Amino acid sequence: MSRKKDASVDSRIPPLNALKAFEAAARRLNITRAAEELSVTPGAISQQIRILEEHAGAPLFHREGRQIALTDLGAELYPLLHDGFDYLKRAGDLLYRPDRRHALAVSVPPSFAAKWLAPRIARFAAAHPEVEVWMSADMRLADVGGGRVDVAVRYGRGDYTGVRSERLLSADVIPVCSPVLLTGPKALKRPADLAKHVLIHLRAGELEEPRPDWAAWLKAKGVDKVDAAAGPRFDQTALAIEAAAHGQGVALAPYAFVAEDLASGRLVAPFADGAFSTEMAYHALTRRSGVSEPARAFVRWMKEEVQAAEQRVDDL
Repeated sequence: MSRKKDASVDSRIPPLNALKAFEAAARRLNITRAAEELSVTPGAISQQIRILEEHAGAPLFHREGRQIALTDLGAELYPLLHDGFDYLKRAGDLLYRPDRRHALAVSVPPSFAAKWLAPRIARFAAAHPEVEVWMSADMRLADVGGGRVDVAVRYGRGDYTGVRSERLLSADVIPVCSPVLLTGPKALKRPADLAKHVLIHLRAGELEEPRPDWAAWLKAKGVDKVDAAAGPRFDQTALAIEAAAHGQGVALAPYAFVAEDLASGRLVAPFADGAFSTEMAYHALTRRSGVSEPARAFVRWMKEEVQAAEQRVDDL
């Protein structure tokens, strides 16, 4: 076939089905697979390609044995159509996405964000694509009642005024360290062995409730002759956990924050009876009234995540 040069033909747009059939066949270089992709018969693909070739006035494929290959014209046309259909798909995604994404302002403590929320947040996004989470990780008191924050997570007793508070996560702590501390001449085997190791401390900020410290833990376990005050201090639990994971000492950390590291072996809990209970917990705070559905969904999702994690522990 010879290509026609008629301007009226060149300016026409070929049938969309013919363009789709050619693009699929050119991408796969296989008529049968193109037919399967478009849920039509191979004969229908071949027919549409012939229609397009009539518009072009020249062949778009030639056969090489049982295979097909693009002609020079086909090779020139294919990338334009491939990009064009990609743009059409992206336009469709734009048109059919939810009419309005709900922005959800969430305020959480930095360590809660790093060690608990961040590893899980993708699951919320997958379950609720219509909600866009704007997360702030800081210790400042969140303005939940005033409407600037939709959901806040805070550590304490849960007696917050002007907001609705729901207990979310236990803050019970356990000693954790790197596995390397369990071997060698100073192997950590029992609480009294802490006298030979560095204790990593958490320095509570001015806005935080007091946390269990080494002095309280050692007293509860009946351990003396260990300096409960010596050792480095961090102002975030996540930093203390990272220091312990790198073999710099033993840290006290909420079990929920170290569960994944314990499961992977990055951290170990050196004492079978090392847990230390506290009346403190992490609480989810929302407005007393007028709570949005995205905020309800986020709190509900966090509680489900906590329950799922607790169930995994019970199953061990």
